[in-house]
Amino acid sequence: MTTPTTTFRIGGDLEVRRLGFGAMRLPTEAADARARSITLARRAVELGVTLIDTAYMYGWGANEELLAEALHPYPSGLLVTTKVGPALSPAGEWGLDGRPAALRAQVDNALRRLRVDRIELLQLHRLDPDTPLADQIGALRDLRAEGKVGRIGLSEVTVAELDEARAIVDIASVQNRYNLLDRREHEPVLKACEAAGIAFLPWRPLAPGAADANPDITAVAAELDATPTQVALAWLLAHSPVILPIPGTATLAHLEENVAAADLALTPDQLARLDRLDGTH
Repeated sequence: MTTPTTTFRIGGDLEVRRLGFGAMRLPTEAADARARSITLARRAVELGVTLIDTAYMYGWGANEELLAEALHPYPSGLLVTTKVGPALSPAGEWGLDGRPAALRAQVDNALRRLRVDRIELLQLHRLDPDTPLADQIGALRDLRAEGKVGRIGLSEVTVAELDEARAIVDIASVQNRYNLLDRREHEPVLKACEAAGIAFLPWRPLAPGAADANPDITAVAAELDATPTQVALAWLLAHSPVILPIPGTATLAHLEENVAAADLALTPDQLARLDRLDGTH
């Protein structure tokens, strides 16, 4: 059996369990739905999740406020990571604003909404093409120097962009689209993260619907008495020691299904069969 390590030290020192939780899908508006979201976030922590991913863009701050309501004061060892960069225009349209002043304001607002003095892992949601990369990364570096940020991550970057950013400041994490059936584009980025010991958080760790329809995945699931979703997550954990999947859900049943995938051991044969999938099957 292939049994991957269960923890990873982000930035070399911040230890989390590798299978995390993405909070993007949690409803924040209707009272009943919000209550269920709070219950789910608390249940994730009860199940041993120590990495929860949110972002300003998820409800334009509402998701951060929800997690604070559910979990603050945060249990020891729990990392709530958020992302900045996207912004709403006065007309209600979203775009990117990587100007240093805008990023600084977003970080200050995130600190307030999350009820913390320091964001242990802050990720830049997207690079703003209209602002020099050095200005964007430099602003995050300055925020780290001031103690408002502990570690810096990036999202949706190329190897070249990662290298350019690393020349300015240490990068602790990368969050790119990646899953068992959609991995060609960002495999080089994953390899760069492996070489540098950088955490890689796939932001679409599951191919919705596709895993259930893939005969190779369903065959492995049947052999293990597991679900295709669990197989897809177990493959991620086995594929690279720097991968930290953050599957999201709004239902308790799916949360428990996802978390249980951390205990699923793939045989070398099963892993090899899954490795051969390239998104064209």
